[in-house]
Amino acid sequence: MNITRVKSLSGTVRVPGDKSISHRGVMLGALAKGQTEIQGFLMGADCLSTIECFRKLGVKINLYSDTVVVKGLGLRGLRPPIHTLDVGNSGTTTRLMSGILAAQQFTSKLDGDASIRKRPMNRVILPLSEMGADITSDGGNGCAPLTINGRPLHGISYTSPVASAQVKSAILFAGLYADGDTAVTEPYVSRNHTELMLKNFGADIRVLGKTVTVSPAEELYGQTVTVPGDISSAAYFMVAAAITPNSEITVKNVGINPTRAGIIDVMKEMGADIKVEENTRADGEPSADITVKSSALHGVTIGGETIPTLIDEIPALAVLACFAEGTTVIRDAEELKVKESNRIDIMVKNLAAMGADIEATEDGMIIHGGKELHGAVVDSVKDHRVAMSMAVAAMNADGETDLIDAHCVKISYPHFYEDMQRLT
Repeated sequence: MNITRVKSLSGTVRVPGDKSISHRGVMLGALAKGQTEIQGFLMGADCLSTIECFRKLGVKINLYSDTVVVKGLGLRGLRPPIHTLDVGNSGTTTRLMSGILAAQQFTSKLDGDASIRKRPMNRVILPLSEMGADITSDGGNGCAPLTINGRPLHGISYTSPVASAQVKSAILFAGLYADGDTAVTEPYVSRNHTELMLKNFGADIRVLGKTVTVSPAEELYGQTVTVPGDISSAAYFMVAAAITPNSEITVKNVGINPTRAGIIDVMKEMGADIKVEENTRADGEPSADITVKSSALHGVTIGGETIPTLIDEIPALAVLACFAEGTTVIRDAEELKVKESNRIDIMVKNLAAMGADIEATEDGMIIHGGKELHGAVVDSVKDHRVAMSMAVAAMNADGETDLIDAHCVKISYPHFYEDMQRLT
């Protein structure tokens, strides 16, 4: 795809539903007794992979525009799959389903695309094995494909070396089936969609600081889940509005869960002109309309407990930092190395090709802002967040940028380019 500079951006946009909440809605709906209706569901490739996996486990799931209806089988009603469960490109599907499948009374296999076969799964295999799970990496490398032989599980207290909602959620899902309480303690609090949704579905779950504890469940009960817009998708429009001259964009109904909304605080710290108008919600997942105007920006240091609240937005923030005066340092973000790509290395490589003064570090990057960017050939390496971030950079660079594998945005935002074009 060829992208050139735009003069300005203005208007209103609604981004697709939150990917994390959409995944979890299907999973808990499948395990619940009765019907679950998920409104505002993200019809992206990753979430559709979750739906197809649960269909293979006997769950009836119907799709209506952006609404999904799940006919739950109850906590112990899943059926043995005849075929391998194809997770596609979805790490969330792989890790969270590992926790669910570990407790079933049958054997199943999880596999996905070439990217999934490189992503580390030992981070869930090890704690689930402590609970009694029998999970094998078929290639012996700690990656998919995984063979999971269902076993009775027991509760554990696990201290996670990483702040990862996927790790935490896999353990909590397994804990629903355990013979006693299961607790997970993180170094920093990661996104808490699983905790909120488990409570709404009827689970006994407690949160104390950085520790979450779940008790074994007899049953979960179907709910109506309303999915707000994904702040990770909104981030590209927020950054684009901030760095493109004479621009103003309002993103409607964006989820601003405090464990996810770090980008708002960081952009404000960098001098961005942001207005947040909160909407009323009763399910624990707050949302807001976010308006961003172009403004002068300056560099900051981003690290520590802030990182889990914006880990998926760091590629977009790297672009923002290129247009800020002074130096931005991103640290404590080693997790970026094991996403759909090594997002540290690929963002540094792509932005450097466009003329940015940027360097990679062991746990992040250092960006000296204020350098004019120019068109170049940049590669998304089929990572949707890299593709959208580089598209925003290209819209503010001289000349023409050739974005390789731009189509991969279908994973989380199938109509991204059309929505962005409409604002030019």
